[in-house]
Amino acid sequence: VEKYRPQALSELVSHGDILSTVQRFISEDRLPHLLLYGPPGTGKTSTILACARQLYREREFGSMVLELNASDDRGIDIVRGPILSFASTRTIFKKGFKLVILDEADAMTQDAQNALRRVIEKFTENTRFCLICNYLSKIIPALQSRCTRFRFGPLTPELMVPRLQHVIQQEGVDVTEDGMKALVTLSSGDMRRALNILQSTSMAFGKVTEESVYTCTGHPLKSDIANILDWMLNQDFSTAYRKIMELKTLKGLALQDILTEIHLFVHRVDFPPSIRIQLLIKLADIEYRLAAGTSEKIQLSSLIAAFQVTRDLVVAEA
Repeated sequence: VEKYRPQALSELVSHGDILSTVQRFISEDRLPHLLLYGPPGTGKTSTILACARQLYREREFGSMVLELNASDDRGIDIVRGPILSFASTRTIFKKGFKLVILDEADAMTQDAQNALRRVIEKFTENTRFCLICNYLSKIIPALQSRCTRFRFGPLTPELMVPRLQHVIQQEGVDVTEDGMKALVTLSSGDMRRALNILQSTSMAFGKVTEESVYTCTGHPLKSDIANILDWMLNQDFSTAYRKIMELKTLKGLALQDILTEIHLFVHRVDFPPSIRIQLLIKLADIEYRLAAGTSEKIQLSSLIAAFQVTRDLVVAEA
């Protein structure tokens, strides 16, 4: 994954509007404090590292850029110590500003964030701060208002496929058309995850097909879901329960994943509206109980029961 991390702003595939704005900031030498947020694997860290490479030459990099992420200690003492001293020292002989990158800033404590806002205000003239986080709500409003915010959304398939194809060509991996689709579907807009799945699948199976991708990630195949639905709606309770348990054990599927996929199917199957509403409410309940850490067996029987009740209702209506 790190091997293919974009090195320059021009190499980043997504969020063209954000990149052009940042590029303009740099070329006009008016970079504000930045706050980049959004789900993982969407290019936040890559963007700011590419900016830093564009701003500073290789040998100035160490003295001009301070990068701290969640694995570094970032309590209130660090904000008052190293960060403060780095920000407060002027750069001799060079105009321009220093850059402090705080990756995964949502992991910082409230106290550290409060201490940081004073530092940001005080040393604006010679230091720029860039905060990166997954959840904007974990950053205190006082820091949000001091920064220019950019949201990095999940990547669209159109952007991911060319980049994946570039990596596949470079590595010489054998990927089928449906394998590529499966990669994009399962990673749901997270480039890093797509590359990780690609790597692990090609190492485990050699050829990356839809089936091998799903097997490698332990995700239920479309055909499996179709079977499960067929059993739940057309078999009696005990047969359906036995068959689904066998399939689950054989393939090592999690009920959570099965539920997510079935939910999509329910939207596609043509149920009468009132019945569909009841079924969706039941599915939501089961999902909530699963999140609370209940027994999968009991929840599975509850799931089958929900579908059998639905079936009887449909038959009764017809």
